Amino acid sequence: MTEKRRTLLRVRPKLKAPSTVVEHHQSTSTQASAVLDSAHLGDIIGAFGTVKVDQNKGRRTGWRKIFTLLAIMGPGLVVMVGDNDAGGVATYAQAGQNYGPHLLWTLLLLVPVLYVNQEMVVRLGAVSGVGHARLIFARFGRFWGAFSIIDLFILNALTVITEFIGVDLALSYFGIPSYIGIPAAGILLFLFASGGSFRKWERWMYGLIALNLAVIPMAVLVHPNYATATKYTLIPNFPGGLNAGLLLLIIAIVGTTIAPWQLYFQQSNVVDKRITPRWIKYERADTAIGVVLTEIGAAALVCVTAYALGHTHAFGNFTNALDTANSLKVHAGSVVGALFAIVLLDASLIGASAVTLSTTYALGDVFKVRHSLHWSPRRAPVFYLIYAGLLVVSAVVVLIPNAPLGLITTGVQALAGILLPSATVFLVLLCNDKDVLGPWINTPIRNVVAGAIVWVLILMSLALTAATMFPTITGPQLTTGLLVGAGIGAAAGLVGFASSRLPSHKKVVSEPEEENEPLDKENWRTPPLDTLPKAKIRLTSRVGLTVLRLYLVLAVILVIVKIAQLAGH
Repeated sequence: MTEKRRTLLRVRPKLKAPSTVVEHHQSTSTQASAVLDSAHLGDIIGAFGTVKVDQNKGRRTGWRKIFTLLAIMGPGLVVMVGDNDAGGVATYAQAGQNYGPHLLWTLLLLVPVLYVNQEMVVRLGAVSGVGHARLIFARFGRFWGAFSIIDLFILNALTVITEFIGVDLALSYFGIPSYIGIPAAGILLFLFASGGSFRKWERWMYGLIALNLAVIPMAVLVHPNYATATKYTLIPNFPGGLNAGLLLLIIAIVGTTIAPWQLYFQQSNVVDKRITPRWIKYERADTAIGVVLTEIGAAALVCVTAYALGHTHAFGNFTNALDTANSLKVHAGSVVGALFAIVLLDASLIGASAVTLSTTYALGDVFKVRHSLHWSPRRAPVFYLIYAGLLVVSAVVVLIPNAPLGLITTGVQALAGILLPSATVFLVLLCNDKDVLGPWINTPIRNVVAGAIVWVLILMSLALTAATMFPTITGPQLTTGLLVGAGIGAAAGLVGFASSRLPSHKKVVSEPEEENEPLDKENWRTPPLDTLPKAKIRLTSRVGLTVLRLYLVLAVILVIVKIAQLAGH
């Protein structure tokens, strides 16, 4: 069979609306797969090379592996650097400006959390060939699917607003008025994505990522105390005692470092780049590199404000990123101030592109319309109309005068942290769905780690809820509650892990003989979703999800109340 024949797709007949056509296909193997959009099949076309759809991995030399990695990498790097977006820059700057280097430890603890979460979506994307939203709808039904996509849409819309806030603040530093800078940024972002070429978009992203590395010389210029910074990176502490304000900031750091949009974006971007199970090892390496770079960048931003402003009147008085840039200009020099503004602008553009795409990818998945950067606007009008609409609405909102920009940014990151447990629960359930992932399902150890992540996030939101509802609660009381909760979680994790290692007594004797044959793991793909047996969700899981959903609604309301209280001071 020729390469051309391998990549031909069957188009569903009698569908006349080109914008809503969803192509079905046979995969390159004999097994039909779940892929929805024909553009998601074929050669991997990256910024630095191409990997042919039928390329034999064979025995590869060191240099050949590097060239293959360069061609495949991108989704992990973009999502991780995009993680240090406008909200990230503001949140890390606030952590350093208000608390010095004392919160650096949070970044180190988030390294494994980041990798574990994003590695799971790498497997889901490469194996299933569809996005996160589509899988939730297909496996958990419309009720939970609607909840997940509504959460994503609202949170992403607010996040894109914070990206344009970042653009506005950064350009204001250089004297460019909002009515010029904001529309120009929106047009530029649309042009980035609408060229009908995944490779061109990825090259744009790589250019912005390279510019983001300016955080390194900026951190060096403020002459940080490396010994002290290392100490606070390794030893957790709560400067001034644990209270609602500090908890809000810590949850904001978690929310900006591990946001729900990242799960949806990387899975869909892996699908759009046409990465299949054969290349998962390379995409894992891409994700690991991205995690390291994003945490180095975050630590650098904390150190810049901590050491440049630590002994000035600006310390403890964060308002927004523009004021921080101006303070850096006064106390650390015009070069540091300008670099901070450039990094803020760059981060805002990366974040706006990635967050907006995560929304349009998800909606394209749900409504089964073409949703790929390989398509031009003429061939995928719905995809690009949604993309452009989000940019326009977000830009208009930012042009409204006298909004508390700093508090809006912190509040959005805190909301992301609060809603993350719900998103992570669905992620773990999908990664244990053998009908979807087959031989790629989670191992018991991965489940324990993922469960610990979810529990820690829930504990943090519980602590914030308690501190908001009961303002007289003390730091030691909050600490005791967190420790007790951690102990309960650790005990439950050990019991769960032990039970998973016990031999199963439910083995079916009459399994077909072919079930016992070794699977071709590297070529295994999820069958068409409508052919899979209905997912079995235990009653305990349904009850747990419902309780978690009700609690998170309450927690979100309380975060909004806390933000309103801070705005009134």
